[in-house]
Amino acid sequence: MADGPLLRVDEGLSRALVHPDRASELLADLGNIQVAVPVLAVALVYTAWRSRRMGTDRWWVAPLAAALLMVLVPALVVPLKELTDRPGTPVVPPATGYYPSGHTATAAVAYGGATLLLLPWLRSTAARRLLLALCAALVLGVSFGLVRRGYHWPLDVVASWCLCAVLLSSLWLFLGRGTPGRPQR
Repeated sequence: MADGPLLRVDEGLSRALVHPDRASELLADLGNIQVAVPVLAVALVYTAWRSRRMGTDRWWVAPLAAALLMVLVPALVVPLKELTDRPGTPVVPPATGYYPSGHTATAAVAYGGATLLLLPWLRSTAARRLLLALCAALVLGVSFGLVRRGYHWPLDVVASWCLCAVLLSSLWLFLGRGTPGRPQR
């Protein structure tokens, strides 16, 4: 990982995008555990409450699946960081373990998991589209903030997107199979 065409492109893109400012720091902070996980927690409690209130058998299955997915994030990201041992950008203090981006993965799974839980409860197509757009904006905002601030290389963020696409697709497939506690639309 010391050299190669992809790394040179990554470094060039980073140089072009890095411009630390307050806005990029605020966007990056949306990927903090203290911000993203409570959003997921609210969705977990809400969907569990709604399902239980409807008298659904195994009302707890969908929220539990999304919570377990969030627990998987550090269990997958930390070993990958250790394995790759990638150094950070010139903006951050000298260290390794930046690949893949844990903040991006946290944001994608927390906001994505909350979205997947809430989608079936929304009645209108417009509301569902708005929720999907909000989720995408949050994840892209975090991703842009991390790169713009210089906390991560662009490929650190892209790697997390790839990992989370697999995780969220798995949750989507699980939830789409008539998971107990989910309204059918």
